[in-house]
Amino acid sequence: MRFQGGLQPEDWQRWGQFTTFKTNAAELLRRELRSHQNIYCSPLTDPYQPAEAEARSMPAILEAVRDHPPRRFVLQTRGPLILRDLDLLRTVATVRVSFTIATDREEIRRLYEPHCAPYEERLAVVRALRHAGIETYVTLAPLLPCDPEELARAAIEASGRDLIGDPLHVRSVKPRGATTREAAFRIAQVQGHHAWLDPEYQASVVERIASTAAAMGRRFATGPRGFSILTS
Repeated sequence: MRFQGGLQPEDWQRWGQFTTFKTNAAELLRRELRSHQNIYCSPLTDPYQPAEAEARSMPAILEAVRDHPPRRFVLQTRGPLILRDLDLLRTVATVRVSFTIATDREEIRRLYEPHCAPYEERLAVVRALRHAGIETYVTLAPLLPCDPEELARAAIEASGRDLIGDPLHVRSVKPRGATTREAAFRIAQVQGHHAWLDPEYQASVVERIASTAAAMGRRFATGPRGFSILTS
């Protein structure tokens, strides 16, 4: 991962290969914050990716949100680095965290997400956030090969809340926008995970997770309906 000074029109073709920071983000945010706003930070770029350890952009951003709180401020991440800012997060009255866990199988995590934290560490982060009084949801996305029932149970037990999720994106079910990267398709081909890219099989996995959640008194929703839970 390298730092880059400014985005270029063709950079979407190299998504995930560089990190770009807006150095005056907190200053700009202070000018634009309004009490009626719902802010989602961020469905496309993890605010607690490893480069944030050096950049330290989030503390100033959280201070701005604390001082001028919007209606809802949602942080979407899969990074344990979020615990660095736990004291600040406690001061942001309208914050919610959506923490991503894509599989309960470590051999799968190492294949598809080799630079991300292990499964048990992610569950521990969710528990720590919840214990600190931060409203925290688990997002099961993209759903990688897993034990759907076990993953759902563990996520709900850690967060105590409804579940949000999405299968691996394929063009047949997502005609516009970003989809699963080619590297993931190659891994699935080699490892025999073809079913997890099949819309019918994906629907069956979603149903299994929804049934497990319902048995525990919780909801599981995908796509816009699921993510809308975060700002409700």
